Amino acid sequence: MSVYVDDAVTQWRGRRWAHLMADTLDELHAFAARLGIPRHAFQNKTSGAHYDVPSDLRERALALGAVAISRHRDREQVRAVIRVAKAQGRGEHP
Repeated sequence: MSVYVDDAVTQWRGRRWAHLMADTLDELHAFAARLGIPRHAFQNKTSGAHYDVPSDLRERALALGAVAISRHRDREQVRAVIRVAKAQGRGEHP
């Protein structure tokens, strides 16, 4: 099982943000807690179950063992991770 953080570093409210996703929701929530992200920040959407993380927290996630995935280099892996996140957002267990 793995936790992933993408390089989709989007500008919002003066900061750059990425997405934290995982193979399971339990793993995702546990990792987010290790980063100090409150559970109410969880994005449980049909677009994909994830947490938004600012760029500085992205670096900490990587240091704690999250797998870096790039929408530019790892397209198939990113698609697979997003497929799982979308299924989780719909309440399915992939």
